[in-house]
Amino acid sequence: MVLSFMALGECMVELSDQGDGLYRRGFAGDTFNTAWYARHVLPFEWQVHFGSCIGSDEASHQMRVFMEDAGIGTTSLRVIPDQTVGLYMIDLHQGERHFSYWRSQSAARRLADDPSWLRRMLSGHKVIYFSGITLAILPPEGRLTLCAALLEARKGGAIVAFDTNLRPQLWKDHATMQAAILEGARVADIILPSFDEEQMIFAGTSAQEAIERYRTAGARVIVLKDGVGDVRLWDEVDGLRILNCDPVANIVDSTAAGDSFGGAFVAHLVQGATIEDAAKAAMLVAREVIQYRGALVPEIFKGGE
Repeated sequence: MVLSFMALGECMVELSDQGDGLYRRGFAGDTFNTAWYARHVLPFEWQVHFGSCIGSDEASHQMRVFMEDAGIGTTSLRVIPDQTVGLYMIDLHQGERHFSYWRSQSAARRLADDPSWLRRMLSGHKVIYFSGITLAILPPEGRLTLCAALLEARKGGAIVAFDTNLRPQLWKDHATMQAAILEGARVADIILPSFDEEQMIFAGTSAQEAIERYRTAGARVIVLKDGVGDVRLWDEVDGLRILNCDPVANIVDSTAAGDSFGGAFVAHLVQGATIEDAAKAAMLVAREVIQYRGALVPEIFKGGE
């Protein structure tokens, strides 16, 4: 099997608040951000790919070029004629994000329209990474198709990682979201939920209940994040342990905290790091990311990682 990290989902045009009414255009999206950070952490012999659908317009072309310039493979992008990519805008207030989205016509919504293409695209990768947003943008039948293809890839030897990334505004209702998230969890080896989101969606849940929910679904590794708080780790061998997280004094933008953590964690883990060491390394990356504006922060890697 090729040393290849495949991230699935939607990359969008990003307009990020730079202050004084100015916005910077970029390209981002939760699983693309994860792929971008994984590319910076993984050694050269690893390939990193992004699987999605894009349009045939100039914005889609520029997105493809951006990915290629970042060292991310684009052969798994399917072009949908006469469609385009989504757009979102981030406004910041005291380091917290406020999002506005324009994505109803996004080509990425058709990621699972062609089951044969999807199965071929997922074949042969060492790691496949997807998220709750990947599921949310698909119609119900598309979610079933994607999960079936992920299960097939997992049976073929791929390590499947799932960031639950719960966004209620993308779902019809809480019941639909809960069912889909558990459906995604059942095809994953590694699950990365966030405790604040778990409490919001699974009302009144405790940290232990959240871990038990995903353990029961079949996870081999669970990393329960809690914003800037402690991280709870669980695996089949050593059970539960807690990593303490030192506070960050200068939080500028938390946009890609979870995405960067996920990319760095999985990248270190699949290279042989222990769960604790992978999580510690991922925490260091995320701590740096939230001290800059925007989802992708090349400045933190200029020291040579």
